[in-house]
Amino acid sequence: MSVVEQARRAREAAEALAVAKRTVKDAALHAMADALVARTPEILTANETDLAAGREAGLTPAVLDRLALDAGRVAGIADALRQMAALPDPVGEVVRGSTLPNGLQLRQVRVPFGVVGIIYEARPNVTVDAAGICLKSGNAALLRGSSSAAHSNAALVAVLRDAVAGSGLPADAVQLLDATSRDSVKELMRARGLVDVLIPRGGASLIRTVVEESTVPVIETGVGNCHVYVDAAADVAKAVAITLNAKTQRLSTCNTAESLLVHRDVADAFLPAVLAAFADAGVTVRGDARVAAYSTAVVPATEEDFATEYLSADISAAVVDSLDAAVAHIRRYGTGHTEAIVTDSQSAAREFVARVDAAAVMVNASTRFTDGGEFGFGAEIGISTQKLHARGPMGLPELTSTKYVVTGDGHLR
Repeated sequence: MSVVEQARRAREAAEALAVAKRTVKDAALHAMADALVARTPEILTANETDLAAGREAGLTPAVLDRLALDAGRVAGIADALRQMAALPDPVGEVVRGSTLPNGLQLRQVRVPFGVVGIIYEARPNVTVDAAGICLKSGNAALLRGSSSAAHSNAALVAVLRDAVAGSGLPADAVQLLDATSRDSVKELMRARGLVDVLIPRGGASLIRTVVEESTVPVIETGVGNCHVYVDAAADVAKAVAITLNAKTQRLSTCNTAESLLVHRDVADAFLPAVLAAFADAGVTVRGDARVAAYSTAVVPATEEDFATEYLSADISAAVVDSLDAAVAHIRRYGTGHTEAIVTDSQSAAREFVARVDAAAVMVNASTRFTDGGEFGFGAEIGISTQKLHARGPMGLPELTSTKYVVTGDGHLR
């Protein structure tokens, strides 16, 4: 089936979803969750096929980690759908309203986008998260995963479509596009008028291609070259713990710290401790000359290192002379995702928050908290790093637009 035909079917499904009651949508989410758990063996069999092919193709450990499913991960994905069902329905929410001087009643209300296309790489959990969050917000989902997860995604979508249809909603509310052909991506990016918005999730190359070539409106999501800045007034023990967590809690996510900046006044106390902690954790530090002075294990950093989203056990590091220098470094190399400061100085924290341009700024907290679930939004569609429509973790409200409803009583202008 062509992408255009799938988009037309999605458009029809979106009409039904737009007027579906919350009880029906929530019942579908619970049915999807139950079906995932019940059919876990077939999902894992499909996933193992993808993993075996990925290992043979030489995929990196970070990519294989993103690709891998087990019974626990499937159960977690199912739980995310149940949690989503418990969240408020954004559709119909009144954003603002008033009675105009002429007596007209004005309301701005949330409405679904309609058809949402998602292009993403080797993360099968995105398949379920995207399908669920689109359904809850009244949107039909066109999912284009990577070829490396083709079997996993096909199994997951088959389960989800059966559950959606069994709940009385159109199965075409969730559709999977062909992952074996690049043409499906091109067709999706050109389906303006049938697809309302396109959301890319993946590496810098994928996101850049979609942003530059799509005629469908795009919400740009998150490459994460995230920094931890350890200020002169930082508590050393707290700074080591936050830095280690930000880098090592999970290596393959966009909110993982990829660069460390250390104020020169705290370097003597902080760097030996954090370098030892990184060594114990198997993290390679790619540092400037001032960082390298503290350990022979430090690899000399290049310009490219400071601009890299590693998604691996590597981190760039530099000593800076001031908060100004830290902000300048972040402005040069950051991607607008998440930046963190560790400091006991309220004035330094306020200045950092005001001057750093990012979707999320952490004060004395790990970058790993930039996440829809951690923010209490439920499963997210991605982390938006742009400034129009949505910024940061995109939960249910971010998957809606608005319309104005004006009610009169025979009013004439």
